[in-house]
Amino acid sequence: MTDRELLLELTKDIREMKHDMQVMKNDIHELKEDVQGLKEDVQVLKEDVQGLKEDVQVLKEGLASTNQKLIELSLKLENETNRNIQILAENHLNIIDKMNAAVRVQDKSILYEVQISGLKTRVDCLERDVELLKHQAS
Repeated sequence: MTDRELLLELTKDIREMKHDMQVMKNDIHELKEDVQGLKEDVQVLKEDVQGLKEDVQVLKEGLASTNQKLIELSLKLENETNRNIQILAENHLNIIDKMNAAVRVQDKSILYEVQISGLKTRVDCLERDVELLKHQAS
């Protein structure tokens, strides 16, 4: 191979290397842009995570408050409501007894009304018979 051919071959190799270098530069530039985009995305994610952490903290506080209210309600139910229900149940028995006594009196009253009604009917019949006898005697 002559010097000229060798020189042409080297020139050709250098051009290919320049081309390859240019391609590599472009690829590196694209990678840098991609990395920059990733950095921005990571920053957005960090901000989102921070917001989520704050929201979770607010939820924890709300849950603690709700738990406290539930405990208070449970204690109130146990101490006040159940006691009041017990008092009502005890008084309910007294009311039922009084109502049963009133029903017995009412039952007797109805029985007396029936008896009086029967007696009125008999008296009416007797009065008619007496009137009839008076008419016959006259």
